[in-house]
Amino acid sequence: MNPADMIRLLDSIAQDRNIDRNLLLQDLEEAMKSAARKHFNSLDVEEFGCRVDPMTGEITMWRNVYDDIDDPDAPVRPEPIALEDLGRIPAQTAKQVMIQRFREDERDALMADFGKRKGEIVTGTMQRVEGGALIVQIDRAEGFMPRSEQIPGEQFHNGDRVRCLILDVREQGTQVKIVLSRGDQEFIRRLFELEVPEVSERVIEIRAMSREPGFRTKVAVASIDSKVDPVGACVGVRGSRIRNIVDELGGEKIDIVRWNESSQVLIANALKPAEVEEVSLCFELGRGTVVVREDQLSLAIGRRGQNVRLAARLTGWDLDILTPDEFAKGLEALDEVVQGTEGIEGTATDRLAAFGMISVFDVEEVGVEMVAEELEIDPAVAQTFIDACSARGKIISEEQARAKEEEARRQEEGESEGPADAEAAAAAILGGFEDLPQDLSQDLSQDSPQDQPDGSADEVASDLADSDEVSEGAPAEEAAENASEQEG
Repeated sequence: MNPADMIRLLDSIAQDRNIDRNLLLQDLEEAMKSAARKHFNSLDVEEFGCRVDPMTGEITMWRNVYDDIDDPDAPVRPEPIALEDLGRIPAQTAKQVMIQRFREDERDALMADFGKRKGEIVTGTMQRVEGGALIVQIDRAEGFMPRSEQIPGEQFHNGDRVRCLILDVREQGTQVKIVLSRGDQEFIRRLFELEVPEVSERVIEIRAMSREPGFRTKVAVASIDSKVDPVGACVGVRGSRIRNIVDELGGEKIDIVRWNESSQVLIANALKPAEVEEVSLCFELGRGTVVVREDQLSLAIGRRGQNVRLAARLTGWDLDILTPDEFAKGLEALDEVVQGTEGIEGTATDRLAAFGMISVFDVEEVGVEMVAEELEIDPAVAQTFIDACSARGKIISEEQARAKEEEARRQEEGESEGPADAEAAAAAILGGFEDLPQDLSQDLSQDSPQDQPDGSADEVASDLADSDEVSEGAPAEEAAENASEQEG
């Protein structure tokens, strides 16, 4: 090959694959040394030398010859080697070495480039699907998005634009694996940074986040500037900012929650739009008991428990949603056990409720040491109290199980009786028609709508216009509608 053409080819490879040009020249020199060792059947890596002129592309090769082999300090004399003397097999060896070294350099360049871009949002083009994973072309590399990192129900076709997050970059064998994601919650954070300038400028901080990809996301935001409303800034004018994010996610709902250092206030904000009456926290169990009205219960729990599940992840508390009646029953059962245990004051119920233990089940989970410390009682008394709570808890569990079985039985009976009741009602209606007098049934058959002549609605409307059945000033359309109803 012409040396000038070879230099142009190396420059093209270096530019297209983002590889340092000097590395390619070094790879070419190593490949030529390998070819020389193959030709002379030598294993000494220091025996041959090669240099490629970076400007002209001229290749110079030589062999280091020792005047005295037995003397290691003897001078070395370079002996030039003509490239034409190497032959076909050494040239094939040089080709294979060059290809291998070029691939290694390309892999290192990809690792260096995309390793720094980990956590960034990139835009690629959908190429194909392999085993449920999407293959996306990003710049000069291919990334794959496994099924677990995709948004459920979202579909892409070849050539579609795909915006995604670079989740991970790792070496796997001789290849570089670029893992992409649209289901990770960090993807939501980066979208907010793109759409909301205050978030990218760190005026508004995203303090916590919980997500179920494809369904709903809760984002807790706070502002370091008292003049900036974090919720309003994220939503935008008439919802313009949040709408762009929702459109990118394919309609996934996003709840913007106002952050608060108080866990009770944060839990109440996270459960919105449900209205919370009271929040009781048990720090020993990491559990929060939330009291809501009966009409707000389904709203607080959400469809299939989605709202309370996301709120629990957002706040870091295990949440129990109770109605006021259920909350009162739990305290009542706890108070009965307190009153029936000797050595415990009657005000122990209020002290336990203040620590977030509002049922016999909570006391049983906390343990003897914590109860004895909080109520300032003897450990033996605390053990007796916990045993009593455990016994009462078993009774309550059995009662709840029986109530559920009874409710299920009633529903099954209602479903089985439903079709029979409907058939009986239909038979009763038909039987009523059969009991009508014969002359009345004949009149009904004669006055059927099929025997009415065309244009009768207009005639009735004109008759009604002169009667008192249409009020003064009524529109003509209403008159025609009334006429049609009377005709029917």
